Amino acid sequence: MTDIIHRITGDFGIWQLRAVLIIFLCKIPSSWFMACVIFTAPAPRFNEYYCADGLPEQEQPTGVSKFSLHDFYNTAGNYSHHDHCFKEQYNNVTNKYDEVPCTSFQYIPTDYWSLVTQFNLVCSREIFVAWTQFWHLFGVLMGGISATKLMLRFSPRNVMLMGMITQIFCGCITGMTSSFNIHCAFRCFSAMCCALMFTAGQTIFSEITGGKYRLGVATLFDQFWSIGVILLPGLSSFFSSWVHIYLAITFPTVILILLYPWIPDAPRWLLKRDRVEEVERILIESAGINDRMWMVPQNLHEELETLANSLKSEPPPANWWSLWTGPRAKTHLIAAHIAWTVYVTNFNGMLLNIRSFGREYLNINTIFTGISEILGCFLALFFALHTRNKWMSAGIYNIVAGLIGCLGWFISDEWSETTRVAVWMVLSSIPKAGVSISQSMLIAGTSELVPAPKRQIFTFSCIVVARIGLLTAPFINVLKNFDTALSLTAFCVLGLIGGIATCFLRSEQINTNDSAGTDFERNPNNLCASSTTEDIITTRNGIPSTINVWTTEPQFSEKTNL
Repeated sequence: MTDIIHRITGDFGIWQLRAVLIIFLCKIPSSWFMACVIFTAPAPRFNEYYCADGLPEQEQPTGVSKFSLHDFYNTAGNYSHHDHCFKEQYNNVTNKYDEVPCTSFQYIPTDYWSLVTQFNLVCSREIFVAWTQFWHLFGVLMGGISATKLMLRFSPRNVMLMGMITQIFCGCITGMTSSFNIHCAFRCFSAMCCALMFTAGQTIFSEITGGKYRLGVATLFDQFWSIGVILLPGLSSFFSSWVHIYLAITFPTVILILLYPWIPDAPRWLLKRDRVEEVERILIESAGINDRMWMVPQNLHEELETLANSLKSEPPPANWWSLWTGPRAKTHLIAAHIAWTVYVTNFNGMLLNIRSFGREYLNINTIFTGISEILGCFLALFFALHTRNKWMSAGIYNIVAGLIGCLGWFISDEWSETTRVAVWMVLSSIPKAGVSISQSMLIAGTSELVPAPKRQIFTFSCIVVARIGLLTAPFINVLKNFDTALSLTAFCVLGLIGGIATCFLRSEQINTNDSAGTDFERNPNNLCASSTTEDIITTRNGIPSTINVWTTEPQFSEKTNL
């Protein structure tokens, strides 16, 4: 039988919709902080900087100048060369001029002051653009782990508020500091705050939704990430400095704080801490808004106390080594970890890779990439609804898309710039949509791959390994310095490998004695299965117990979170 919380709240209603939409909004600033490097650190044009080592101050161009730097260097004696990353230095031994790397640069004033010009991130120092992105991704990894530990003591709702407040503070420092080291450090802290928000938020909406609606919420969670990506070009176009962009993506979090009173806490988390009165208030509010007061029993307090005792008496989850035992266990373990690592890396890396397609097209390319992500999420739902084996369908799509993306080597330099960029974006968007398909499926369905007792540690392991692999994404982007096709090919080959791994995945056949309870959980490929309060849920102690990817204890959710 269903537990009292599910009977009162139902699978989904207006109360859940309000909470879910507010929690979804946390994904927008999270996407802004990840992708803002596209606009805060655009690659400088060749005529916007020059080597200033040893050049007399009176010979350096000043003001907004339209003259040719080529002509400028021709009047500068030994500096008449075109590679601004090197200077000519006289060698007294050979009596010749040697080319040595530049150590300082001057910039022609432009309409935009970027992170590159602030910290001299050109030539050999361009790698530091990837370095600052590395610290953001490291912050996402550590933020998820921090949320795990914090939710052992603090409720998910309080952890979410903690992330909101600290994100505003860290975001401001990230944008206003004049030290590159401090900038990298607070990019990491800002990412940790974002991870606190959406990890805690995921725990909440996983507990208050059920059935096919939980799958829908799980899949659509990343839609708001893509919406944030689409909005970012328009937001950044209003500002002429990277500092202002950081402030602009930071302060909208204040809106989330204003909406915070309408976010409920995770009721089962509260019950496990004997906070029965708070759960009563949450359930009565839910019943009132969803017009389900008739489902509230007179002995509500006693039933909640009984449920609390059952939750606290649950046995501990399985350990990591148990994942290697059982039918297809090794295959699922290896394939799922490869798939998670590939898709999480590509999801972020391919978005940042649009920087290699030209600075002049960043706005339209970013929007186009966001749209392809959204289409990928809807295709994931389509595969789940209308295919016999959704994992095979997603895998085949990624294999084909990866092969198509590798065709970038055939793009000719003789084509017009607009044509080249358009073809690059088409070749990039097809595998990008495939990444979104598979990532959405993994978010919503990783727990289907193993028996109930192993789901918690299985998903936790997949996410940790994936986020460690994600740290390589910024450095794969650096391959664009050798050839634009090289970085895209690297991501497409990864996508192809991920597609092969996805083809090896199979959903477990869950019966009524398993820890899943809705029609979707008994038949994962059937999104249209009816799910009512009369659905049978038979689990340990009669309580529906599923997992949260970042917690080390049962959190009652079938969904995984990025």
